[in-house]
Amino acid sequence: MIKSTSGLDRPEAANQALTVAAAAVLAGADVSVWLTGEASWFALPGRADEVTLEHATPLAELLEVVREGGRVTVCTQCAVRRGITEDDLLPGVRIAGAAVFVEECLAPDAQALVY
Repeated sequence: MIKSTSGLDRPEAANQALTVAAAAVLAGADVSVWLTGEASWFALPGRADEVTLEHATPLAELLEVVREGGRVTVCTQCAVRRGITEDDLLPGVRIAGAAVFVEECLAPDAQALVY
């Protein structure tokens, strides 16, 4: 489980979170990424393309790997505060709240990283 709180305000941390998540997916791990705070915007079409970071895989490509091989969730409260609805999201991305987050964190063998 990887929780990213970083958006355009911290592109390096945002890219690190999704780099680790994509690497985990490609290694065969069960990966769940939670986009919270300013990272919530990356769940909308085209928004991950706004991040440019020298010497890094584009954020949109990393997010695509995670969407195809893992789960991507936007925090309910974060989405509401930003006016983001399910209809706004990239295919396969969901909105869920703290109860789901805690359930995933407490699953056997779960490991959580926060960026």
